[in-house]
Amino acid sequence: MDIAIFLPLLIIMGAFMFFASRRQKKAMQKTIDLHNSLQVGDRIHTTSGLQGTITGITDDNIHLEIAPGVITTWMKLAVRDRIETDADDATDDVAKPEVSSAPTELTESTAVIDNDGFKKD
Repeated sequence: MDIAIFLPLLIIMGAFMFFASRRQKKAMQKTIDLHNSLQVGDRIHTTSGLQGTITGITDDNIHLEIAPGVITTWMKLAVRDRIETDADDATDDVAKPEVSSAPTELTESTAVIDNDGFKKD
């Protein structure tokens, strides 16, 4: 009687472990393929959420330009995904509001804040 209950539970548990490890292996292979396909000029996200452009690649490291003239060194393992250029093109199509270049006058209801974050009188 005990083996009739134990055997199906053992089979279910083994199947669950098989499918879980298979999914994990696929995700790991996808990450390895991404790291091998990185090229200079690609825009990427890191695992910490930083965005940058690859300026150089070594065996284990990449050099990211995170701002004009600011280059940092990261491990390849920190690369989460590549930023697709289609998403960048879609944001360019959005109409941008017009900005008036005419100076505005200060009124009683307009608050002016100085560099220290305090309201000026």
